[in-house]
Amino acid sequence: MRLTEKNLKLLHRTAISTAVLIAISGGTTGLAHAQEDNAAAPAANADAPAKVIVTARRRTELIQDVPGAVTAITGAELEKQGIPDITALTEKVPNTTLKSSRGTNTTLTAFIRGIGQQDPVAGYEQGVGIYLDDVYLARPQGALTDIYDLERIEVLRGPQGTLYGRNTIGGAVKYVTRKLSPKPTLDAKFTFGKYGQKDLVLKGSTPVSDMLRLGATIGTFNRDGYGRNVINGRDNYDKDVLAGRISAELTPTSDLFVRFSADRTVDKSQPKQGYRITNGPAPDNLPPLAGLYDTRANLYAVNGHEQEVTNEGASLLIDYAIDPTLSVKSISAYRKGKSYAPIDFDSMNTPLFEAPSIYSDKQTSQEFQLTYTGSRLQGVAGVFFMKANAFNEFDVLYNAAGGLSLYTLDDIDTKTWAVFADASYSLTDTFNITLGGRYTDDERRARIFKRTYLGLKGSPTLGNPSAIGLPANTDLGMNDLQRTDKKFTPKLGFGWKLAPQHNLYSTYSQGFKGGMFDPRMDLAATGGPNSAVSQEKRKGVNPEEVSTIELGLKSALHGDRVLTNAAVFYTDYKNVQIPGSIPTYDAAGNVNGFAGSLTNAGKAKIKGVELEAVAYLTDSLNMSAMYSYIDAEYKEWMVAKGAGLVNIAGSTEFQNTPKHSANVSVNYEWPLAAMGRAGKLRLMNSLSYKGDVYQTEIARPTGIASLDALVPGNLMLAQGGFSLWDASLVWTSADRKIEVGLHGRNLTDKRYKVAGYNFSGFFNTVTAFYGDPRTVKATLNLKY
Repeated sequence: MRLTEKNLKLLHRTAISTAVLIAISGGTTGLAHAQEDNAAAPAANADAPAKVIVTARRRTELIQDVPGAVTAITGAELEKQGIPDITALTEKVPNTTLKSSRGTNTTLTAFIRGIGQQDPVAGYEQGVGIYLDDVYLARPQGALTDIYDLERIEVLRGPQGTLYGRNTIGGAVKYVTRKLSPKPTLDAKFTFGKYGQKDLVLKGSTPVSDMLRLGATIGTFNRDGYGRNVINGRDNYDKDVLAGRISAELTPTSDLFVRFSADRTVDKSQPKQGYRITNGPAPDNLPPLAGLYDTRANLYAVNGHEQEVTNEGASLLIDYAIDPTLSVKSISAYRKGKSYAPIDFDSMNTPLFEAPSIYSDKQTSQEFQLTYTGSRLQGVAGVFFMKANAFNEFDVLYNAAGGLSLYTLDDIDTKTWAVFADASYSLTDTFNITLGGRYTDDERRARIFKRTYLGLKGSPTLGNPSAIGLPANTDLGMNDLQRTDKKFTPKLGFGWKLAPQHNLYSTYSQGFKGGMFDPRMDLAATGGPNSAVSQEKRKGVNPEEVSTIELGLKSALHGDRVLTNAAVFYTDYKNVQIPGSIPTYDAAGNVNGFAGSLTNAGKAKIKGVELEAVAYLTDSLNMSAMYSYIDAEYKEWMVAKGAGLVNIAGSTEFQNTPKHSANVSVNYEWPLAAMGRAGKLRLMNSLSYKGDVYQTEIARPTGIASLDALVPGNLMLAQGGFSLWDASLVWTSADRKIEVGLHGRNLTDKRYKVAGYNFSGFFNTVTAFYGDPRTVKATLNLKY
């Protein structure tokens, strides 16, 4: 059936999820496993080929028509596979790394095609944009949530500068929540698993009238630790999360849709303490522990407040169809969050090197979109505005020189606005062109204060009001640190249906990530606030810029039962922003603190290949496969050496970017009656592989002593190639009102590093964080 303009609008406005799908696409043809997600729908084969609808280009369309790399997977399919959150998509999506940030449970670190950011300190910006219902999340804290109320997740690979703007130079991840049903619904999902896992999710909605629907979801996610603190017995890597969402949808006419939604998440898990790889300092010289999830850490509170991460927000969507081809949309949103984060870098029972920290953020955004859907021309244009603040203060407690509390405060204001347009025009029935552009104005103001206090009890605002302070290392206000970056990012592409079964596309796109100030700036270490070096530091670093060319081929053979796609890309990456910290020294050569080392690395080149395929071998059996290769290299990274500069690019690696990634999945389904009901049993197996992964950039000697000292610790944190095996067995009743599942992840119990801290200059501290061990859980999903 041809997808007409009328059908597109109907799909866009439907209040029921129309498909349970997996669409892992090199840009167009999705790898689609689809079935109806409506309990009242007639039974159908769970693995029949299906059309996949996405909003990657801010308008509703088939994923096959999107000229770029897009992945879409519904929340229902994630639940069916026992996937707790989006970090597991790393196993299935080409050239993508999604993980919890070091020492956290709900802060997201995202890298796509080699581009991202892993430091969540205020002032550092993401390289991958995170969106909740088209609302940009300015900070990564709280962006990693359990899957409990999702319609689908979309992952867009490559720069999205035209439609999604600043800080999407690597790509974008979109959470899309489900709309409410026109009929009363009540769902309950129970989960019981290894490590004392006990989860409960309740969802309900009801129509109040023909125009108004109300809905609510609440979820509690609980688990004991994978390890423990061998000193005090506390759990390590546990989970204690409570989340909820409410929504109201109003449809006064068939042309007007209004939705208000609000959500809140509270994470009271214990601090995730790292595993110390190196021996402890003298005189005890304690060896590393036997359990990789165990710790000896002592820090569990910030100024008497146990770890807690709270995020909440609200949004208002107004969507009005002016006529069958033209519609206008308004998206208004407000979000805020606060985190108490006790970070024990050294992971020892003695306070040697640790950081009680507080993070907070808030943002207000407004976007207007105008969408046109004609027979040959489709497009969207709009304006966007956001005002945001990111704040943090932390003490680094350093047990040397009688004890020091190294206090840092960062208060970063951002105002950004943009205008954008993106349109596709069909020159013939088989050839179309895409043209787009975005102009961004990005204003940044910062207050940075850094001071050392005597003793290990902390600074005045973090628990020690009588602290004695030394002269401030850095004291700069909003009037001292200001910058505005402006950028136009264009996009050009074409699509050619060279045969009924084959579509070829190509795109050229640019991305832009705003300039910033070093939040750990230490002007005392660079000769005082007025030295030439300090004056340069105060200017901040330049914006990152990327330009990417992508060529892809999608094919659908044998009546869409065999789907293949391939993509190749080349990226020119300029002014790469590399954060970091280095020790500072007193006159006697002893370490007395640390200073930020944020710099523009210069230039890098990234190229890669992405191959995917799915085959529906029978009505009950399907197989899918993915392989991706990426070659990411720094070409220029200039660092001071003596009176000159030296290029250290040859000694570096891209972090969080495995050169090789692969996945093979096999799903088989057969009829099986149970509990007096007809139904189907589905067996799902997935085997994935990741190549070598570096957690930091400096991997080989550079000839610069301060950098070379980091190499041993960086190599300790590197992770060699590894494989993971996941499997699920799920029974679903024919009416889809009952679903029972048994899910196993990392069934071979592989240990693999996902993050770490290298502070080898401070008590030889190198700590690592590991991915989840083998887990097994049972789920029961009831729908009424």
